[in-house]
Amino acid sequence: MSKCEQCIVREFSSLKALNKDELLQLADCKTSHTIKKGEVIFEEGENVNGIFCVKKGVCKLTKLSPNGKDHIVKLVSKGELLGQRSLISDEPVNLSAVALEDMEVCFIPKTEVMGFFDKNNQFSMNVMKTICGDLKEADSHMVDMAQKSVKERLAETLLHLQDSFGVNEDGSLKVQLSRDELASMIGTATESCIRLLSDFKKLGLIELTGKKITLKDIGKLKRIAE
Repeated sequence: MSKCEQCIVREFSSLKALNKDELLQLADCKTSHTIKKGEVIFEEGENVNGIFCVKKGVCKLTKLSPNGKDHIVKLVSKGELLGQRSLISDEPVNLSAVALEDMEVCFIPKTEVMGFFDKNNQFSMNVMKTICGDLKEADSHMVDMAQKSVKERLAETLLHLQDSFGVNEDGSLKVQLSRDELASMIGTATESCIRLLSDFKKLGLIELTGKKITLKDIGKLKRIAE
């Protein structure tokens, strides 16, 4: 089990505000978990009673729609925390978290987190800023879904995947999503997503190799997205 004060990923989240004594306290109470690709970290409606710090890997946050399909709300990677909002609101989580690749996460119990929240003003401010950032992102996404075409949303999402998560050595997007998952992110049917990807390939904007997607013309994709 790694020591929290030596863990680099905490610098990317609200935990960076904790002092040395608090980090030692954190190390004593947290539990580390390995999550395999496809495994559920928590399900919508569950009482999590703590937060998860993502140490390695990427997961998707999904919301179940009335028609029974999962809609991907956000992708979360190392350094981010899961469950902050439900912790503060004292409600069950309203999203499910599923690993897109093998992950390492640390679970911090609610009692410990709320103790930090009460005693460390900078920590509580960081949590609030993160939640505000999520709300801002949700507002922008809602406007995009209402005003942008599916083609524009696909271009924007592909650029976001590259900017946020990087590429492999062969230039393909590091985060590999199934066509269903990509369709879910842009709010369209899988068939429409597949057709648009094929169109993008014909135009020389992307390259497709199985699940792998490589962006070939960033400039044109940006123009489409805008």
